Amino acid sequence: MDITEAINNRHSVRQYKDIPIGEDLKKQLNALVEECNQESGLHIQLILDDSKCFDVFMAHYGMKFRNAFNYLALVGKKDISDLDEKAGYYGEKIVLAAQQMGLNTCWVAGTFGKKKCRVEIAEDEKLVCVIAIGYGENQGKPHKSKPIEKLCKEDLSKMPDWFKAGVDAALKAPTAINQQKFIISMENDEAVIVAKSAAMAKIDLGIVKYNFEAASGHKVL
Repeated sequence: MDITEAINNRHSVRQYKDIPIGEDLKKQLNALVEECNQESGLHIQLILDDSKCFDVFMAHYGMKFRNAFNYLALVGKKDISDLDEKAGYYGEKIVLAAQQMGLNTCWVAGTFGKKKCRVEIAEDEKLVCVIAIGYGENQGKPHKSKPIEKLCKEDLSKMPDWFKAGVDAALKAPTAINQQKFIISMENDEAVIVAKSAAMAKIDLGIVKYNFEAASGHKVL
């Protein structure tokens, strides 16, 4: 599965099989987590076999998580100016890699027990959000997207193929309550993506930027 296929096939999954992640995949995930931490300065952690993180009312009543015992904790220093965006960017990098490994994921910003999670957080650090990960009972469903003209300022018929590929991938990126609070444009032959004002929009911005870059092969300003 290449990265475009991973973007197309990856959907949020909240119900998981009661099967531990295999040792080989654990090693691959931990290596990728370490790589992302070295590159970003974040303190992302892969937490396995923790039954308490999603053992909260909303996780059972609203989001209906089942067998969500494994997760990625996106942690970073509070003084990182773009902490939320960076967490979204590198979290999505791991999410798509996990999809390529045959695993499923779900971004979770509110419906989990922050005080229950088995995460190491220093005094100067913040837990941004978590990502459930494991073998899904299903593959999830595609989310509905806003019309492309509401998310992209450009006439795609006049844009290069790499930009079109990036926009398509950006529209498929997961965002909080599917809000898609971002705008894509082209300035001086460079792609620009900015976030509108909304809760968790900066996390979403990082996710969307990674999808765009991974599919297009071009950096986003």
